[in-house]
Amino acid sequence: MLAKDLREKGIEELKVVLLDLLKDHFSLRMEHRSGQLSDTSKLAKTKKTIARVKTIIREKQV
Repeated sequence: MLAKDLREKGIEELKVVLLDLLKDHFSLRMEHRSGQLSDTSKLAKTKKTIARVKTIIREKQV
C-alpha cells in the first residue's frame, strides 16, 4: 500500500487496515518459524507497512 492511498482513508478505516496487517504479520512469523515461508521479504514489507499505517494514524490524530 502506498502512503498516498492510506492518507485518503479515515482513522477508522486505517485501524481496520492495521488490524489486518497485524494478523498477516503474525501468520507470516508463524510460517517463518515453522519453515514454511518461502519469501521472507514479506515479513519486512509487512512490518514497514504497519509502521507506515501507524504513522499516518498518528498524523491524523494530531
